[in-house]
Amino acid sequence: MVEKVGATNNNNNINHQTFDVSLDVHQQGASKCFDDDGRLKRTGNEWTASAHIITAVIGSGVLSLAWAIAQLGWIAGPAVMILFSLVTYYTSTLLSACYRTGDPVTGKRNYTYMDAVHSNLGGFKVKLCGLVQYVNLFGVAIGYTIAASISMMAIKRSNCYYKSGDKNPCKMNSNIYMISFGITEIIFSQIPDFDQLWWLSILAAVMSFTYSTIGLGLGIGKVVENKRIKGSLTGITVGPVTETDKVWRSFQALGDIAFAYSYSMILIEIQDTVKSPPTESKTMKKATFVSVVVTTLFYMLCGCFGYAAFGDSSPGNLLTGFGFYNPYWLLDIANAAIVVHLVGAYQVYCQPLFAFIEKNAAKRFPDSDFINKDIDVPIPGLSHPYKLNLFRLVWRTIFVITSTVISMLLPFFNDIVGLLGALGFWPLTVYFPVEMYIIQKKIPKWSTKWICLHMLSIACLIISIAAAAGSIAGVVTDLKSYKPFKSDY
Repeated sequence: MVEKVGATNNNNNINHQTFDVSLDVHQQGASKCFDDDGRLKRTGNEWTASAHIITAVIGSGVLSLAWAIAQLGWIAGPAVMILFSLVTYYTSTLLSACYRTGDPVTGKRNYTYMDAVHSNLGGFKVKLCGLVQYVNLFGVAIGYTIAASISMMAIKRSNCYYKSGDKNPCKMNSNIYMISFGITEIIFSQIPDFDQLWWLSILAAVMSFTYSTIGLGLGIGKVVENKRIKGSLTGITVGPVTETDKVWRSFQALGDIAFAYSYSMILIEIQDTVKSPPTESKTMKKATFVSVVVTTLFYMLCGCFGYAAFGDSSPGNLLTGFGFYNPYWLLDIANAAIVVHLVGAYQVYCQPLFAFIEKNAAKRFPDSDFINKDIDVPIPGLSHPYKLNLFRLVWRTIFVITSTVISMLLPFFNDIVGLLGALGFWPLTVYFPVEMYIIQKKIPKWSTKWICLHMLSIACLIISIAAAAGSIAGVVTDLKSYKPFKSDY
């Protein structure tokens, strides 16, 4: 563990990963350049935090919402979506209150989700949280790689359809597109940490609004073209699917919607970029409110108009569904926006995992130049050289390659999305925030608030189990007719 107050950039980079801060660093807290923990002043605000959240939330999950509503119907679909938005907002406010342990103004900062669990709960729960969080983040990398390849193929296919006049089936393999996305992520993964991702998050947030708006516009256009609103109150009817399939699909739809709202696993890391005053928790509550309201509005519009346009045959990925090949150039813009957005979202989700591995490596091998030493690499046009860290270069590259290969093995977009949503929703979005908040605020056992919080947690656990079961059933079904590395569409 490095605890020096060195002025060198290298030491500052290492100190960015530490938990403990020496007394003389605390005495620097009142300076104009450093925060109370000795780190450089944080500059984030509710708008940059909102950009990070929107980048994380309005991701590929929005594309599966029309399919999810089609499984649940006009009553349950929107109701479940609103329910998830309310639960996500409420538990996010609980989690943001745990950024500092003790006093919300002067308490010890928790730099990561695991730090917060360590400070408030400790013991085995810290390891359990780390396992769930980082496995989920790895899974998100896989899901986003699959989603990006689907959008890249959609661009190629729409142009193929346009040129051939619908005579060419335009079959193509997704592997080359996944590899291309992986190469791009290898490059962007060398951005050292969250603080330097703000520009990529803002760009990605703009892209998310771009393709969501186009999807919404195409959905409205399709409804107008059909001259009626498709769908039913109870969702897809038994007949085209069996009763058992309908149950499993309904459960999987819960996972898809949960995935669309999943960002709690990186909330603390986002909060650690926010300046104070006001307190970080107040800023994050505002950012969370803005983000959840905006994303829910987009989700409702995209999901409902997609279902209204396609009814029971709503595609798993709205923008790659049949009938949306004209105007092909508009679809190309939307899918290109998805790819750009996913490049940024991939980094927003993976940075906490990158930081965790690198912090622990530096702690275990403090004298290793391979892990701790930065090499100045001059870049034309930039006033400061890029600081290349060999360990960061090697391990992050291996991470991206691994996630890309697994994506090529399991290219099931809908099922993977549902499974990720199910696995991450209860423990990361509900259970840990509720338990930490109870400890943080010293809520008496068996009090009304204590009982209500645990009832919320149990209800969400049941939903997560059902969603996971539905998604696993979907994966099993897909595997029956699947050949590895031969994913032609």
